[in-house]
Amino acid sequence: MKLLHIDSSVTGPGSVTRALTAAIVAPWHQCPEATQVVYRDLNATPVAHLGGRPDPERDAEGARLLQEFLDADVVVIGAPMYNFAIPSTLKAWIDRVAVAGRTFRYTAHGPEGLAGDKRVIVAIGSGGLHAGRPEDFVEPYLRQVFGFLGVSDLEVVRAEGVALSERHRETALAEALRRVPPPRALRAAA
Repeated sequence: MKLLHIDSSVTGPGSVTRALTAAIVAPWHQCPEATQVVYRDLNATPVAHLGGRPDPERDAEGARLLQEFLDADVVVIGAPMYNFAIPSTLKAWIDRVAVAGRTFRYTAHGPEGLAGDKRVIVAIGSGGLHAGRPEDFVEPYLRQVFGFLGVSDLEVVRAEGVALSERHRETALAEALRRVPPPRALRAAA
């Protein structure tokens, strides 16, 4: 099994989403002979944003990122909420893996996702309380993008209100850690 672990928080070791993704991935690390984990820190090594002119270096990077995504059985993503949305580095990564003909295609019946054989687990952290509210563009956006790519096995672990107080942060993180989904076998590809 191959697992792709992505962090995008800019806050370093104090990051709530980094703590959540580490907890999600930890059980897979306990069985390294059965699971290959690829780690990508989009803050430490940002992905180049799409550009209008061909660039061989960017194209090679995009091909590597796409292949990592295609090879993964499980994708774990740390998605902190910044100004109601995902970090631009995470958006740049998404732009590199949402590739027509590889992860989706257009048909006479509409778009068809080609990457549906994956389990995606998203760890969301936010300073305020935004889940289910109109200003939350993180979870709905990620559900839309991965749904478009054909992923139906998407789970969200959320710690919110972490900027309200230190006590609230601790409680929100502890509750989110209790909801970390366990490793499980993937559904057979349709």
